[in-house]
Amino acid sequence: MVISVSSPAAAADEIRRLRERMQRMSDGVPRRALDSHPALAGVLQLRAGGTYEVDSTLLALALMAGPSAAGGWSAVLGMPDLGVEAAAELGVVLERTILVPDPGTLWLEVTAALVDVVQVVVVRPPARVSEHAASTLSARLRTRGSVLVSCGPWPRSEARLSVEQPRWSGVGAGTGHLRSRRLVVTVQRGAAPAKRTPLWFPAPDGVVRRGEPGLAPAAEVAAVREAG
Repeated sequence: MVISVSSPAAAADEIRRLRERMQRMSDGVPRRALDSHPALAGVLQLRAGGTYEVDSTLLALALMAGPSAAGGWSAVLGMPDLGVEAAAELGVVLERTILVPDPGTLWLEVTAALVDVVQVVVVRPPARVSEHAASTLSARLRTRGSVLVSCGPWPRSEARLSVEQPRWSGVGAGTGHLRSRRLVVTVQRGAAPAKRTPLWFPAPDGVVRRGEPGLAPAAEVAAVREAG
């Protein structure tokens, strides 16, 4: 196969696509795509057998919400401060969610056991994860077709998601209520250029949705209010 590209940026993009294609075919088994929360459609596609790293509970819940709303089971480990109401509002079905607030020193063993029975496992590692442990768990994820979302560093994660530029709206000169929050989600895959997407978590009408890249936050708020 011969690949022709017109620029270094195009070459990097093509290499990224080829790597993703190879990852989806790891172990000779195509890696199926999982359902996404509508706000994250086009931002990141979860695939069975993958490991993803996030820097906030908000992103972890958003990644879990798509598969959960579609009928899958999920598990959350090591997060005693998890807001279950916020999770439910994002679309996480609590009746199909296993909560393990304090797995103790056996957290890695508990994570591996849950990978066998649920579709998405969200974990906050209490300690550094070794390359060997991450590699062993990755093989298990591919075999079971599950997904791991780590709220913290994880070796060789497929993508790292972070929240930037969070801005709340609704409070005036000392009065009012926080009604909406606009932020930018950054997705980093290896050495490829980061992808940034503006999102509302939530928008002024209470819905979690994509933002408009070329529109100032104040103008977006006015547009949503006018539409409502």
